Amino acid sequence: MARPRKSPSEATREAVRRTSEIADASQAVQRPSSAADPFTTGLRRREVLPLLVLHYIREGPSYGNQLMERISEATAGVLSVNPNTMYPLLRQLEARGLIEGQWEHPERRSRRYYSITGDGREEYERLHEEVRPFLDSIARSIQEIVREVYGR
Repeated sequence: MARPRKSPSEATREAVRRTSEIADASQAVQRPSSAADPFTTGLRRREVLPLLVLHYIREGPSYGNQLMERISEATAGVLSVNPNTMYPLLRQLEARGLIEGQWEHPERRSRRYYSITGDGREEYERLHEEVRPFLDSIARSIQEIVREVYGR
């Protein structure tokens, strides 16, 4: 039996609501967010940014600006990260022993390259598993919005 078709605005509101509800509250990082967009707010709050940082660093040593560029490119600009977000995150990950940083030229404090540690690899594996349901929920919600609005 077919479900009654919702109006486009009802379907959109429901898709956004479902996106906000999908991830378990225990996965949320407890920090204030200034972003008003429910998609990017969720991406920031649900450990997606640390997952991406650890993902790129495990491929090889990286520095802050390089990580910001790679994240922006990978997310087509949806998740743009500024230095006020990236560098505190890198310091936090370093303080937790998940990454370690070394200055390219210690006497000048130029670029600081970060490498992943053994604990960082374990945290990456944990995040890799825990963040996936949230990312899948966003993908489903966006597909529903596109299908509803554009009929595809």
